[in-house]
Amino acid sequence: MTLQQLHYLIAIAEYGSINAAAHNLYASQSNLSTAVKELEKELGITIFTRSNRGVALTNDGTELLGYARQVVEQATMLEDHYARNETPHRHLAISTQHYAFSVQAFISVVESCDSDEYEFMLRERGTGEIIDDVRTFRSELGILFIDSFNERVMNKAFDDANVAFHPLFNARVHVFVGEHHPLANATLIKPEDLAEYPRYSFEQGITNSFYYAEEPLSYLPHKRTIRISDRGTLTNLLTDYNGYTLSTGVLSAEMHAGITSIPLDTNETMQVGYIMHRERRPSTLLLRYIDELDAVIAANPSVETTDAS
Repeated sequence: MTLQQLHYLIAIAEYGSINAAAHNLYASQSNLSTAVKELEKELGITIFTRSNRGVALTNDGTELLGYARQVVEQATMLEDHYARNETPHRHLAISTQHYAFSVQAFISVVESCDSDEYEFMLRERGTGEIIDDVRTFRSELGILFIDSFNERVMNKAFDDANVAFHPLFNARVHVFVGEHHPLANATLIKPEDLAEYPRYSFEQGITNSFYYAEEPLSYLPHKRTIRISDRGTLTNLLTDYNGYTLSTGVLSAEMHAGITSIPLDTNETMQVGYIMHRERRPSTLLLRYIDELDAVIAANPSVETTDAS
């Protein structure tokens, strides 16, 4: 087994096909195919299933991929540590639900990075994808929330993925509406007040369930739902249409103009935090990102927080 083979394995899993991985690595397709076959023979497992649509990891392949990412990351850290007269190549990969504060912290880390070479990734993903990214070491950290409704299911998913949840803050549930909305001037909104309005929700792909929703109180009855996949679309809908969404109360910079955050009359709270693989040793850059998360949250006056411990 070689580092090159592991690099090939990771690339094939990332791109979903040997051809696409070879193209992006400027390598021959035959070299990648041979590397996979040699790994399968050496380990006695099948790593990928193949079809006309590309390749997909088997269960054994998924487990191997997690180990491969650890080995490659540790090798990179070792090379960086002993590099002479070279600026180390920095790497940071974050998966997050659609939170503005996670983006703000990410930008702060990028701006403060003094390396001439780096590869940073910020993925706004569905809940199930975030857990899987951290499980397979595709991302170093995942940001999401739990509450009394989804806590049991989420903790089971965390255990299955061998990841640990670290709280950042607890927040009261807020309703986001446009300034033109009939409820925009309310000081407190009751759940029944929302029944006649469309609810905006981030779609979750194949794991689209009440428990994996990014919005709290997903089980409340609502006749009309509009699902979106990015924060920009959500902002446009809130400012131009009479729907609503539920979240922490933290408004991003682009939302401050034209959008109002109003507390919801409920005892439910959101515990927002991050997950990290239990076998991961955080890099200096990752620890810096966590520090920036804490700083952004502490400086944001829009959120009503309670002790997250």
